[in-house]
Amino acid sequence: MNKMNIRRLLCLMAGACLAPCLTQSALAARANSAADYPNKPIRFIVPFAPGAGTDTTARLVGEKISQTLGQQVVADNRTGAAGSIGVDLAAKAPPDGYTICLISGSHAVDAATNSKLPYDLMRDLQPITQFTSLFYVLSVNPTVPVKSVKELIAFARQSPGKLNFGSSGTGGLEHMSGELFDHLARVKLTHVPYKGAANVIVALLSNDVQVGFTTNFSVRPHVATGRLRVLAITAANRSPALPDTPTIAEAGVPGYRVDQWYGAITAAKVPAAIVRKLNAAMVEALKAPDLVKRLALDGAVPVGSTPEQFGEHVKSEITKWRKLEKDAGLVLHQ
Repeated sequence: MNKMNIRRLLCLMAGACLAPCLTQSALAARANSAADYPNKPIRFIVPFAPGAGTDTTARLVGEKISQTLGQQVVADNRTGAAGSIGVDLAAKAPPDGYTICLISGSHAVDAATNSKLPYDLMRDLQPITQFTSLFYVLSVNPTVPVKSVKELIAFARQSPGKLNFGSSGTGGLEHMSGELFDHLARVKLTHVPYKGAANVIVALLSNDVQVGFTTNFSVRPHVATGRLRVLAITAANRSPALPDTPTIAEAGVPGYRVDQWYGAITAAKVPAAIVRKLNAAMVEALKAPDLVKRLALDGAVPVGSTPEQFGEHVKSEITKWRKLEKDAGLVLHQ
């Protein structure tokens, strides 16, 4: 064996011996980073505008977990592209746990229907926990001569194309709430997208649209004055917030359910130990009586799931909306 081959053999042997050491060192470094976590402020990306329900929830939970973890949690509103810009930033952030992101049910719709997203929600990100579950209310302008879901369905069938429903944007959860209603109730309401949920309420009040799937918080003042009428809620069960209001399913559309949920995610390669720390802090925050009371004003119920449970929930939501897109023949993205 010549000198060059001997030298090469020695290098290979040295590398083989060193590899386990390097692996152990890397694992030790990751363990230490988790043990020291967090030692600086945490960036909490909110992919929606300030003042929205998502923003309020993120700030409320962020304040609580900052107290638990001993580091400031800084809300960072990154709006645009139906919430996908903020999620993409989280997917591409350093996987050290110092960037987390809030997502909502609309992100599952986007993942189900938009093949051009710059990230894969299930592959490039990982779940931390589901914050809340929140129903929508099905409301109508009082000029519509109906007082129940069954009457709305009958009126829509007798007057095809006469009723419009508003949403905060094409492909969002409000939009899909209406499309699911159309599909299961076998009616056709005309979709009118707006730039934000607040604009939908204005359109409902002015009768530019006659039907809306919106939060109880946003319609409650107008229901009290008689300017809007609530027919049902989108949840699977009746809510303590509106105990006398039926669900859409029990009111005449079996199988109907829409849940506007919020939760937190982070980059896929963030160490599991850090994700567990974040999960524990968030779950604890969601038990705080003052937080529970504040969320209840919006009709939201705290959840506080494990990362695995939240991951399964997001996966099931993607499957649900992908099926609706196919069954109803929807074309949401070109």
